[in-house]
Amino acid sequence: MLRAVDPAIIEHRAIILRPLVTEKSMRESSENNKYSFKVDPRANKIQIARAVEAIFNVRVTDVHTMNVVGKSRRRSYKYRIGKTAKWKKAIVTLAQGSTIDVLEGGL
Repeated sequence: MLRAVDPAIIEHRAIILRPLVTEKSMRESSENNKYSFKVDPRANKIQIARAVEAIFNVRVTDVHTMNVVGKSRRRSYKYRIGKTAKWKKAIVTLAQGSTIDVLEGGL
């Protein structure tokens, strides 16, 4: 059975690509109420905050973004060197009392 989906939610899901589940991000979420996401590189802080609020029904107080540079990787034993893709990371701080269960697969 198909559910009717708000078109704005689809646009928000194009901004928030996936949550980052690492030891550091899980510690930050439990201690400081900060959550990390991989986001579209063209998105700005306002769009990221609105997308998180719309998808997870929480209140965002702060957004920090950073562009992660691709690393050089050796692809063979000879002179072939490649690079991993560059991407954008967002660390979102939620208001007191708001939580996101990233392990449940909210996206």
